[in-house]
Parts: sequence; structure tokens; C-alpha cells
Amino acid sequence: MNTQDVIQINDQFYILATSSLASDLSRVLKQGETFAVFDGHGDILSLGMGEEGIYHEGTRYLSSLELRVGGTRPLLLGSNVNEHNELLAVDLMNPDLEDEEGRLVHRDSLHLFRSKFLWQGSCFEQLRITNFSLASISVPLTFSFNADYADIFEVRGSKRTGRGRRLEDAVSSSSVLLAYQGLDGEIRRTRLSFSPEPIELSATQATFRVKLEPNQETRISITVTCECEGCEVQMASYKSAFTVAKRELETLRQQNCQITSSNEQFNLWVNRSLADLQMMLTRTPHGLYPYAGVPWFSTAFGRDGIITAFEMLWVNPQIARGVLSFLAATQATAENAEQDAEPGKIIHETRKGEMAALGEIPFGRYYGSVDSTPLFVSLAGAYFERTGDQAFIESIWPNIRLALDWMDRYGDADGDGFLEYARHTPKGLLQQGWKDSCDSVFHADGTLAEGPIALCEVQGYAFEARSRGAVLAELMGETQLAGELHGQAEELRQRFVQAFWCEELGSYALALDGRKRPCRVRASNAGHNLFSGIALPEHARRLAQTLLAESSFSGWGIRTLASGEVRYNPMSYHNGSIWPHDNAMVAFGLARYGFTGPAMRVMTALYNTSIAMDLHRLPELFCGFRCRPGLGPILYPLSCAPQAWAAGAVFMLLQACLGLSIDARQKVVRFRYPELPPFLSEVWIRDLRVAGASVDLSLRRYADDVAINVLRREGAVEVVVIK
Repeated sequence: MNTQDVIQINDQFYILATSSLASDLSRVLKQGETFAVFDGHGDILSLGMGEEGIYHEGTRYLSSLELRVGGTRPLLLGSNVNEHNELLAVDLMNPDLEDEEGRLVHRDSLHLFRSKFLWQGSCFEQLRITNFSLASISVPLTFSFNADYADIFEVRGSKRTGRGRRLEDAVSSSSVLLAYQGLDGEIRRTRLSFSPEPIELSATQATFRVKLEPNQETRISITVTCECEGCEVQMASYKSAFTVAKRELETLRQQNCQITSSNEQFNLWVNRSLADLQMMLTRTPHGLYPYAGVPWFSTAFGRDGIITAFEMLWVNPQIARGVLSFLAATQATAENAEQDAEPGKIIHETRKGEMAALGEIPFGRYYGSVDSTPLFVSLAGAYFERTGDQAFIESIWPNIRLALDWMDRYGDADGDGFLEYARHTPKGLLQQGWKDSCDSVFHADGTLAEGPIALCEVQGYAFEARSRGAVLAELMGETQLAGELHGQAEELRQRFVQAFWCEELGSYALALDGRKRPCRVRASNAGHNLFSGIALPEHARRLAQTLLAESSFSGWGIRTLASGEVRYNPMSYHNGSIWPHDNAMVAFGLARYGFTGPAMRVMTALYNTSIAMDLHRLPELFCGFRCRPGLGPILYPLSCAPQAWAAGAVFMLLQACLGLSIDARQKVVRFRYPELPPFLSEVWIRDLRVAGASVDLSLRRYADDVAINVLRREGAVEVVVIK
């Protein structure tokens, strides 16, 4: 496949797919600032979309790695990432081949087991070869490799007018050092270390001679280390590095409460989701942050991090604390049109790498999202309710005030009470809501809306930000501000209902364009107005019916756009596809208004989707085709997997069905009209921590009821069930 068959990208950095991830078995690892995409064999090949490789801080440090035995590619027996996402395990065997003496080696004589993991900027691999034949075998084994040092945006398809230069390779008896100096002046190096020493080693290939008697085995270790300026390189053996990596992951896992059920398929979904979230968590100078997704979004995104933190808030509030800390530290302090930055605005995205450093893309620090700022304030309020951590709220209160000021001064530039957006740089994003593809906001006839644009869900986020901000202002002793925020929230609700409700659609309009004309389109965005609580109860009932109608609900989930709309396309990124996080937020909103039955339909749909997915992993999105008997959901070709907010969806869905809320100041765990979907008979929640106390709970579904029992209680925490 030539490069013209891979992908192209327009000036908005969106990708046009001509090949499909769904057709290729890929395996993903991530740790810290490093991630890797391998094929099923554990190799790195320049096929498909060409996204395979080992990446560090936005640059591909290894673009090719191919294992050959006796000059041929081994046959794949099995390939999997273990349950905690720690280790990629690949089982291979030899095809029919000739050994070095010209004798036939029958296929299945040699078993090759590859195991890989990432730690501190290095990829550690161990290859174990075992001879299961009755004769001795002597064959050459080779690893071919290369490094292109492509920026992640180049891999996505962006064309550059110039690149840096490869430096001279350095080859010793057991290692190879490849190097590249970018146009940004930074030198990036890839070190490949081999043990034992190869019999031949060049800048592109390592050759070993495997000579085994019957039932004998041997091992080869390879370490690929990404070295950059300012990076801490820690040389370690496979065994010692794996021990430390496992200990780190176990420490992270212990922060979560434990969720199990009587349904093993559901347990697999929950466990994979937790493992994916642990993998995406990255230590920053400001705390842990869930990077958005692999391969295209392995970095900090404001909106993605906030929504992931919301999804995980009841399970592990420390994620929210890390997100709030990071976003407060990176909040804009000045106007910068090239970054779409304004004082108080919360970041949309950060990027490292050569193109970001040179300004070829605006995303080194980019602030082009209209919703990250109100969501930041909302998350701060929700975090305080969940934890009662007043000291932390006090530490970021100046940032919360700046965010609220941005909403008034910059977010509502025309003073009509609504938050709008319009980009200030042609390199930036045209659409700046969560559906940020350039064709995602339009009128009923398909005409694209012209800005400034006020999205319906963003007004809901602003409503919740002001409502929660008022509570925090009271906490900080700013009673006048609290009163003003309460008044603003109520006024916004009234304005919103009047301007956005479309009776004929049974939905809120997708948006108002620059001339304040409503985009009368049925989209999932309106469901977020249930999540935020801005919707009127009488509108919520109609909206629930609209969202669960056949035109919107495919059987696998709620589509981003109803099938009757002009721009509906089940294969599009935002105009008819299904996003798990979007569904989770809508389901949470449905349950908030008392529509738990529809929320359980959404949860059941995504549960069925998880069963059909590789590794039980919900991807970033999938196609919106209707559910057909005996057939699974259709994958979207460029979907990230894992994706943090897709992994978090199951926890918000369960919370919605249980009507679960936690008030740390009152030390209360509350279940409001709890229900469980038909596929869950029993659920156990263990080590649910609230303000220094903890509790274990058992939930059992009966015909029309859920019984909740306290199995263990340590400290002062009350469990309240409202039925």
C-alpha cells in the first residue's frame, strides 16, 4: 500500500480514511509519555494507515521492527494484552523452512513467545524460543529496524515543507544508537540494546543464530529506549523494570473502589475499562492526568480529561484532583490569537514534538474549546461535593474565579447571555465544541452554520458552572458573588429554553448561529442538557422520547445525529456515529430526570457492544448503523482504542442506573430510585471511600426493586436509599 492510499488531512487536521483499522489486528501499550502500536505479531510495519511504531512525547522513535526466523515471518498463534494492560504477549511458531544445513524444519517445531511492556521511555521485549521437535535445529533469527522520527501529525497525514536530518548512526557489539536533529534544534535518539550479543549487528538489523536441542529453549532481550533532551533515561533489565512497573500500576489500582458483579461479561468490561484508564493516566508535574487516547490523542486534552474525571468521580476522585490541578496550572493568562487563548480560558489541548515546537501546528498549548472552561468550574464543584476537600478548592479558587470571569467577558462576547465561539487563527479549530469536525454544526437544510456559534450543550455547562460556582463562592465567603451566580444561572435557564426549544423536534436546537437563528437539528448534544440540569422537566420527557426513538437510538447506542437529518451518515465522525462517553452523559441526564428505564436501555446497548469488541474495549466511537440480528457493531476506521472517556463510560452508566451520589460533608452515600438492567442480578461495590471512611455494599436486583445491603463499614458514613 503506498502512502497515497493511507490518509490525507485538510487544514483542520482531520483525517480522511482510505484504509481501516478494523481490518488489522493492532495491539497498544502506553506508559507515561510513551506509547506503542504493534501489529498482532508484535512487529512494527509500514502498512495500513502506517500508525504503528514506538512514540515518545509526540515523536515516533521506532518506525519499523520486523522479526524473521530462517528468513521468513513466523506464523501467528495468538496475541493479547493482559488484563491490566501491563504486557503484550504474542505466541508464534515457525512455518516450514530450511535450517542452516539445508534440512527441512517442519512448521510448529519452534515456539516463539514475545512479551513486551513499556516503562520510563523504554520498550522492553523478551523473546523465548523453544524447540518442540525431536531433532536439533539451527536457524538464523533477525530483527530489522528503523526510525523515521515522524511527528504524530505527520503520521496522521500532515505534509511538511521541510524536516530535520538524520545524524550518524553508532553501532557497537550489543547496541545501536540512531539519532535525528529536528528543525527545532532538538536531538532525539533511539537506542536498541540486545542481549546476548548478536552475531551480526548493523544500523538496520540484528542477527542471531538459534541452535537448540530437542526441548531446549533460549532467550533474547531487546530494549528500545527513547532518548531526548531533558528526558531521564533509566537503564534496567527486563525483570527489574517489569517489577517496578507492576508495582506502580498496583498503586494506581488501589485508589479505585472495586466493582464486581454476577455477570462475568460485565466484569470483563469493567476490568478492561479500569485497566485502560490506568494505562492512560500520566504523571505530570501537577498530578495524574488521563491522556485522551491512543494513537492520535496521547496527550492532555482539557475537555476529555474533565469528562473522564466526571465519569470516574465516584470511583476515584483523585483523578479529578489531578485534572483540576493540571488545568489550573495551564490556564491562559493573556490574549493570544494564534492559540485562541484569552485570560481565564482552560486549555483545549497540549502537544509536544517538533511541529508543535516550531508552530507548524497551533497545539503546543491551544485553547480552542468553548466548553472546557465552564466544565472546569463544574468539575471543581462536583469534586468538592464528592470529597469535601476545602483546602484544595481554596488553592484553585483564583483559577475558578478567572474561569467565571472568562465566561462573562470573553465567552459571551456579544452580551446576550450565551457562550459562543469563533476561532481567531486559521490554523485553529473551526468548530470548538466536543463535536469539533468542520461539518458538525448546520441548519436543517444542511447549510453549515456561520459563527459565532452558541451550542446547546455549552449553555447547559454554563448553567451548571454558575450553579456549582455559587456553592463554592459561599464556601469561600463570597456571598455577593454566590448570589450573582445563582441569579445568572436562573436567567440563563429562562433565556435558553426560550431560544433553543423546538417543539416540532421534541428537542433543543443543536445551536444558534451568528445571526441567532436556531439550527433545528436532532442531535445527541441536546441530551447533555439533561446531564447539566438546565432542561425543564416537561421538555426532558419529550427529549427522552426523541433520543430513544428509532431515528436516534440504533440498538447499539444513541447516534450523534438522528437518521432523518440531511447530513446523517452512520460512518461519519460526528454526524451519525455513536460515542460511548456521549451516551454515558445522556444516560446520566435521563436518570437525573427520573427516566432510569431509558438510561438502562442505553447501558444495555453499550454492554452488548462491549461483548462484541476486541478485548471488551469500547473504542472512541463506532459507526451508527442499526443493530442487526446476529451481527455486531461496525467499527469506525480511525477510532482511538483505548480512549479515556470511552473507558470511563461504564462507571457513569452504572452510577446513572443506581441513582448514586456522594455528599462528603454529610458523609452520605445516597441511592435514589436505584435500578439494575436485566443482565445484572448482583453487584458488589467494595472499598468505597468517603471522607476518611469506607464501605462495602451488596446490590441485588429483584423484579421491580434493588436491595442494598452494607457488608462492611469503617468510619462514619451513612448509606441512604430513596425509593
